[in-house]
Amino acid sequence: MAEVEAAGTESETGGSSESGNATGSGSGWRRPHGPLQRYYGPSAAEAAEAAPDPADINGPHFDPEVFLTKVRSECRLGELLSREATLGREIRALDSDMQTLLYENYNKFISATDTIRKMKVDFRRMEAEMDDLASNMAAISSSSARVSAALQDRHRRGAQLAGVQALLRKLQSLVEVPGRLRRWAAPGADPARALHCYARARAVLRHYRHLPSFRAIEDESHSIMAELAQRLRARLRDDTLDPKELTECVEMLLQLEEPPEELCEEFLSQAGARLEAELAALEAELPPSDPSGTASTPPPASDILDFVDRGSSAFVSNLCLLAASYRSLFEGRPGAGDGRLETFASTLTTRYFELLERRLALERGLGDTSLLVRALDRFHRRLRALLELLPAAGAEAGAALVARAARERVARYLRALQTFFLGCLGDVRQALAAPRPPGKDGPGLPDLLATLSSSVLGQLKAVLAYVQLFTARDVAFASLPYFKGEFCVEAVREGLVVAFVRWLCRTARGFADSPAERGAPAAPPALLLLLARLCLDYEATTISYILTLTDEQFPPEDSGPAVTPGPALCAEARGAAQRLLDHYVQVQGAAVAQMLRKSVETRDWLGTVEPRNVRAVMKRVVEDITAIDVQVGQLFEEGVRRAQSSDSSRRAFSVYSSSRAPGRYAPSYTPSAPMDTHLLSNIQKLFSERIDIFSPVEFNKVSVLTGIIKISLKTLLECVRLRTLGRFGLQQVQVDGHYLQLYLWRFAADERVVQGLLDEVAASAAHRCLDPVPMEHSVVELICERG
Repeated sequence: MAEVEAAGTESETGGSSESGNATGSGSGWRRPHGPLQRYYGPSAAEAAEAAPDPADINGPHFDPEVFLTKVRSECRLGELLSREATLGREIRALDSDMQTLLYENYNKFISATDTIRKMKVDFRRMEAEMDDLASNMAAISSSSARVSAALQDRHRRGAQLAGVQALLRKLQSLVEVPGRLRRWAAPGADPARALHCYARARAVLRHYRHLPSFRAIEDESHSIMAELAQRLRARLRDDTLDPKELTECVEMLLQLEEPPEELCEEFLSQAGARLEAELAALEAELPPSDPSGTASTPPPASDILDFVDRGSSAFVSNLCLLAASYRSLFEGRPGAGDGRLETFASTLTTRYFELLERRLALERGLGDTSLLVRALDRFHRRLRALLELLPAAGAEAGAALVARAARERVARYLRALQTFFLGCLGDVRQALAAPRPPGKDGPGLPDLLATLSSSVLGQLKAVLAYVQLFTARDVAFASLPYFKGEFCVEAVREGLVVAFVRWLCRTARGFADSPAERGAPAAPPALLLLLARLCLDYEATTISYILTLTDEQFPPEDSGPAVTPGPALCAEARGAAQRLLDHYVQVQGAAVAQMLRKSVETRDWLGTVEPRNVRAVMKRVVEDITAIDVQVGQLFEEGVRRAQSSDSSRRAFSVYSSSRAPGRYAPSYTPSAPMDTHLLSNIQKLFSERIDIFSPVEFNKVSVLTGIIKISLKTLLECVRLRTLGRFGLQQVQVDGHYLQLYLWRFAADERVVQGLLDEVAASAAHRCLDPVPMEHSVVELICERG
């Protein structure tokens, strides 16, 4: 007995354990639909697909004996006890789920039961009512059949009488057609209503024309409409008709079956006369054309926007209306679609374009660019509406007209920039030439340069802003291919910006290249210096800034035409600056040289007295060189000076002022010298560096001053070579040379240049002296210090 109980316990435990395994494996025992599934069992399809397993506690083929045998043979005692506990928990959980399911659905079951009970009672009453309704409908049907049978003959006779009445009404309306036509087709009446009436009756009258009565009605109606056609044709020739009335008149004539070819000709003739009158009104606002261009043209009475508005609202609008009317009237009719409208419109639009171009030519000043852009925009928009109706009415000519107007305005801006720059140059020249009150300084060169540069750059930026209106997003013609590519590159960048920069460089260079050919007085040296600095600033920063700004505001296309590179413009600006600075050096050097030349040519060097002072012209030369140094230093950097060597310093003072070698200079001018002084000078030149007098100068102060000093001293040298000197003349040259040496060396880039030229002057003076006896160095120094 104990063994049986133990076996039973093991079987229950095994079942519980297996059930627990099934729960742990996720087979769905604890899911909400688990109880219903276990209650109703597996579906037939699942049962058919699953193989029969008597040991499956959840399967339909479960066999308890087989299951217990399997569990006892496979599980240990501990596993059997664990399975028993698990199975007990599952049984309790199932009971709890069943109770929950019952509680949740109890109220629903009660409500469903009550509803079904009420429906049974309601359907019983409804069945009785439906039976009554069916009986009533059967009675009504029988009564209706008896009434229909009784009234059938009368209904047939009534339908016949109604048909006869409708026919009589139609006949009456046909009989009344001539009277109605005569009333509505009378002058001043309603011809459109008469045409509508005739159109409705015409087909019937033609169909029954073989009957005498209908033929008479048709003949009378036809005569009335013929008279109407004559009046319409007379009205068609009236010049006061507007396009709408003209269209209505032609449409009525077409409804009267008038020949389309003749109507087409008359329509175009009348429309052309009206449009020609509108063009004549526009032409009356323009002054008569003068092919020679000698007569002065008065300013137009109205601005360009008003002119375009009148042309668009009158001519272009009427042309669009007439073109649309022509298409609606004659489209598809024989003899009216052979290109007459295109030829007619092309001729008129060509003349309109000519008038508009003449009006644009009157815009000689800059005026308001926004007004011009708005006028061209309205013209292009109305023209685009016309081209939608007539593609061959001059699309290319209209776009070319807008492009020419834009190019002409850009060209005028270029001329305005040139005039502005020349005006600024005039102001600068006036400021440089204006007299200065004592003790009051005028504007310096840096201020004038800054004012000139900022004014020109600001004006150029303002011009670019005005020109940018032609490519604004809200402008219709800005979408044309010309304004997206060619206008930005050729008209603005090359035709305006690059052309102005090149013109500025040429104009500035013109002050240095043969100024006498221009018929103008020579430019002041300060202006040459200022323009040189301006061109140099353009080469350094301004040109690149202007080109970058232009490319940002007017971006060129990748596949567009080639543009002038920035380095090429910078090279032109630098070349102009170099030429101006070289010319400045030549002008200033010539001015100083002129003083030296006159001082040498007007003095009697043979009969002069013993020198007691430095000549005044030498002091004036030093003063002028000092003033030039201050002037150049305002605009250019100092520059690099060549380092002085101790040997060159000793040599510089050995000839003129050093007392340590007094015998080196004196023997070379004594008649008893063993060697000719000219030969000594030539030997000295062989071992000295060659001095290039007119070499290009660099863009710094010391280079400019060196060039001026070289020209001045070279002139002094050549003038001394042409004079014959006495003893005191040689000593005066010695004193003047020592004075120049004391003050000019600090201005030159290389002291040896000044020293070498002064050596040549001294050697030439000694060579041209009849009695070459030099003055003592101490006396020379004393005279120069006192001077």
